[in-house]
Amino acid sequence: MPRQIHRQGLRRSTRLPRALRICLLLAPALLVVLVLFGGGLAQALAQSFGYQPFLPARPLGLDAYRELWADPAVRASIGLTLRIAVLSTTAAAVLGVAAALLVRSLGRSRAAFAALLQVTLPLPHIVAALAIGLLLAQSGELSRVAASVGLVDGPAQFPALTQDGFGWGIIASYVWKEAPFVAVLVLAVLTKGVADLEDAARALGAGTWQRLRHIVIPALAPALGAASVLVFAFTFGSYEVPFLLGRPFPATLPVVAYQQFRDPDLEARPLAMAIAVVTVLLVGLCALAYLRLADRLRGTGQRGTGQREPGQREPAR
Repeated sequence: MPRQIHRQGLRRSTRLPRALRICLLLAPALLVVLVLFGGGLAQALAQSFGYQPFLPARPLGLDAYRELWADPAVRASIGLTLRIAVLSTTAAAVLGVAAALLVRSLGRSRAAFAALLQVTLPLPHIVAALAIGLLLAQSGELSRVAASVGLVDGPAQFPALTQDGFGWGIIASYVWKEAPFVAVLVLAVLTKGVADLEDAARALGAGTWQRLRHIVIPALAPALGAASVLVFAFTFGSYEVPFLLGRPFPATLPVVAYQQFRDPDLEARPLAMAIAVVTVLLVGLCALAYLRLADRLRGTGQRGTGQREPGQREPAR
């Protein structure tokens, strides 16, 4: 018995603190992210200031950023990228929430429809872009169906939904891919506890819109906010979908950055890196804005569902 007590005390004395153990477990993944992303970002930032060791030395400065704003292609690209990202995120959020609420209202078939929402999740975005191109292009299936039923004189008269100036095909590809992702995240937070609160509110005379406003929306707000930030960050920085479904001009920021990066004139390299840095900064600002709102959204959701924060005591009765 004394020996067992001694062993237990030895284990407790040599046990690492919980925070340190978590840091050690996360260290390999964090190291990869720090080296690959942090190293690439540092190199892009240095080259955007004019640091190019493979060329004759020149003074460092903000010339690339001044040229970036003066370039009409880049200015048009910023507006196009923001429009595509905002519209794609908004449409995916609205359709995702609607799909989650619809699946939640189903009975025995709920599990089957919930599984159906996850079909598109493992598909690469480049596959989604190719599918949208085959469907919406002027030589695609939709244009041929419209011509066969007499809606247009021929496939060439079908409205241009891909390689267009607005970016309809790009938005359609993002929404088709990201709306199920939002729906899955929202559906995960609409637990039985939320349903019990809705039943209690219904028994007290609350209508459908009152339950939606005071119970459902506060409960799903944190998950919807996180999903929207992820969708916006991806759609703002994605390259393959705008490259396949968009125009060479105006093009989105990632496409313009790649065009400048592939320029045989190495003097254009700082501009490409400046575009990449601006893209990272805009996405980072969006993530910081969400983090500022996350606690407020979480507090709203806890008040709406009646949950208490860790360490918060139950109010006296």
